[in-house]
Amino acid sequence: MLRITDTISIADWEITESFTRSQGPGGQNVNKVSTAVELRFEAERSPHLPAPVKTRLRQLAGRRWTQDGALLIRCEETRSQARNRELARERLAELIVAATHRPKRRIATKPTKGSQRRRLKAKTIRGEVKSLRGKVDGDD
Repeated sequence: MLRITDTISIADWEITESFTRSQGPGGQNVNKVSTAVELRFEAERSPHLPAPVKTRLRQLAGRRWTQDGALLIRCEETRSQARNRELARERLAELIVAATHRPKRRIATKPTKGSQRRRLKAKTIRGEVKSLRGKVDGDD
């Protein structure tokens, strides 16, 4: 059981972890030991997450969200499998906590009378400048 907040905790059946070899340099140890962790959280099927949290989590996850509604987190930062596992679980918890916060509703504001007047005055000045451009008559 992974505890996220006071109200949200995730059961063990919702998380599956697979271990693979890490990429990049590291010598012989990298070629032998599977230290990279790929954590898969079945977010869409989770009964512990409310629907609005799931939708916000999908937006936050981006490309890490699969078509069948799972969230994939890959961690291969350290050489320790246990530490990578902890980091992956921490990242999952951070994402879910971020999804629980409802964004503030933006309230549209009206422009002030002064700013409207300044904008219209600038437009008329610019229009006059542009109207003065053009072909010159050869009457002189």
